[in-house]
Amino acid sequence: MDDQAILAALQRHWDASDANDFDTEHDIYRDDAVLDYPQSGERISGRGNIQESRFVQPNRKRFTVRRIVGGGNLWVSEFVLSYDGVPSYVVSIMEFRDGLVAHETQYFGDRFEPAPSRAHLVERRTNV
Repeated sequence: MDDQAILAALQRHWDASDANDFDTEHDIYRDDAVLDYPQSGERISGRGNIQESRFVQPNRKRFTVRRIVGGGNLWVSEFVLSYDGVPSYVVSIMEFRDGLVAHETQYFGDRFEPAPSRAHLVERRTNV
């Protein structure tokens, strides 16, 4: 699978994620895919388990992709994931094998205020 095809598959994946289209969202994963959430220490093995973990998640979710970069078998997506309107900033690292995701790691970060020591140096952005 070439880079353009993987990029198109990633865009379909995130669009389906935003639309709660759980079948299309998980077409991108191998049957034996692994998903890691390092901050909570969770590992979910298998496409079916990854899909079910997202299906049973009770919050209303919205995805806003900021950028997708990568090449070959390694791709990174940066997006804002809002749970019930509260944003988290997420980086998803996907490793592909045979055109499908074999391993994904997601890192989550919450918004915070700039430190007073650098507040005079920053440009405040409210809609990112």
